[in-house]
Amino acid sequence: MMPTLLVGDYFFVSKTSYGYTRYSLPFSPPLFSGRVFASEPQRGDVVVFRLPKDDLVDYVKRIVGLPGDSIQMIGGVLQINGQPVKQERIDDFVGDDSPPVKRYRETLPNGVVYTTLDLTENGFYDNTPVYTVPPGHYFMLGDNLDNSTDSRVLSQFGYVPLENLIGRVEVVFFSIKPASDNAPSEIRYERIGTVVR
Repeated sequence: MMPTLLVGDYFFVSKTSYGYTRYSLPFSPPLFSGRVFASEPQRGDVVVFRLPKDDLVDYVKRIVGLPGDSIQMIGGVLQINGQPVKQERIDDFVGDDSPPVKRYRETLPNGVVYTTLDLTENGFYDNTPVYTVPPGHYFMLGDNLDNSTDSRVLSQFGYVPLENLIGRVEVVFFSIKPASDNAPSEIRYERIGTVVR
């Protein structure tokens, strides 16, 4: 999810945003199915969820496709219902001990603005078939577009049912830069309190 979330970020998740599911509870006991006090996620929300194929691991991605949407990548540009998402080149992203990476500001049809990374031209996921999101499901995409296993990989990941959403990521409450061969770990004070959008 770079550049939105970095390795070493700790964040709060609002479990009340979409209502409660069994995945909202510790150890996910199958006490009930569906959602209680359900509300619909919005396009652009950064969410924590479980996959139907792997419901023991928490994943974090951005919702770009709602039920019934057609989603496709053409030349590295996200297409929603046949329309390209507005994309604007901005300054390069310079991460911890990594070379600069191309960064873009994208604006979804509902006005949500966020940034994405483009590691390679014509990457493996830059051109895809059209995906039609089934009823009651969502299409997830990582902000680090060339380095994200997400709904573009149907065999491993696929569409995520509403029931599997745990909550919406709200704010980074702590961040620590991991240690490397050249430097010890250090607290990223500038990220503490960052609102995730």
